[in-house]
Amino acid sequence: MGFGGYGHWIIVALVVLVLFGRGKISETMGDFGKGIKSFRKGLSEEESKASKPAAPAPQIASTADVSKPAEQNTHQS
Repeated sequence: MGFGGYGHWIIVALVVLVLFGRGKISETMGDFGKGIKSFRKGLSEEESKASKPAAPAPQIASTADVSKPAEQNTHQS
């Protein structure tokens, strides 16, 4: 008989049912299904945001450009 015999898997299934119970297994699978649904919903929301063009980033003027006007070269020799 080896690792994959029918008797072995029946014993494994019984041990899992005894440890977790029938209710916990179905509850866990339900939570797993809800997680997959919310994951898919998040992906679809992200794709819809990505398809919209993003607003351009605001430009900030440099303080050196705004604070002083360019000085003219009025130095006479």
